[in-house]
Amino acid sequence: MKKVEAPTLEEAYQKAAQVLECSISELQCEVVQHPSKGIFGLLKKSAIIVATCKVSSPLKREELVSEEESVASEILETVKYETETLTIETTKQNDVVLESFFEVDRIAEDEILENEIFEEESIVYDELARLIEDQLKEMLSHSCFEIDIVEVDVRDNTALIFIDGDDAALLIGKEGYRYNALSYMLFNWLHTKYELFIKLEIAEFLTSQQEMIRNYIKPVIENVEKYGKGKTRSLDGILVQIALEQLREAFPDKYVAVKTGKEGNKFVVINEFNNKHA
Repeated sequence: MKKVEAPTLEEAYQKAAQVLECSISELQCEVVQHPSKGIFGLLKKSAIIVATCKVSSPLKREELVSEEESVASEILETVKYETETLTIETTKQNDVVLESFFEVDRIAEDEILENEIFEEESIVYDELARLIEDQLKEMLSHSCFEIDIVEVDVRDNTALIFIDGDDAALLIGKEGYRYNALSYMLFNWLHTKYELFIKLEIAEFLTSQQEMIRNYIKPVIENVEKYGKGKTRSLDGILVQIALEQLREAFPDKYVAVKTGKEGNKFVVINEFNNKHA
């Protein structure tokens, strides 16, 4: 702390800064006496201040500068870190966008490939259907039945065959025996040669048989719903297959299968999966 006297406050500040070896901005001053010019040169007063330096020595000034530089360095490092982090995040976002772009391309390519495969399968099925239809027409042309409609469609590994004409009823036969024989013959031919299953419809005979079985199995379904298991009576030919399909549709969570009795008769059983022999 220094007491400094000078004609003006400005000169007092300058003098104090020189004495304390610091800048005027680093001074902490208390004005003891303000300067006065007096009257006609009489009663003139000088400026008197008591001053101290906020940084009392060059060493402390260096420490202050060093501290300021340290703070500045930390700020620069923080800015640099945030900049690098932002750059990394931006790069990651760009990578995600880029990956998403290629993922969309891959999905589009997969869809195109699936469509191409589906179109190829459709072409193959259509060609196979025409081939089977021509061969079936040729075969029936050598029979004694008047059949004028033969249509074949192939879908999902199944040949859908529709036959109709003046002698359609004769082709079905009494109780569907000829229908069963023709179905068995067509299945062995198409499954062996083309690995196809068949669904044969002759003058809506299959539709009528499906409706008949649907009415027949209603009590069977009620019995299964009540007791948890059941079975049909003995069924012949296509009827057992129709009953099997309809009962599996009615009970997808149960064991539904065709069983053969001691005398070779076939029937459908329904029970739980863990009790197949019940």
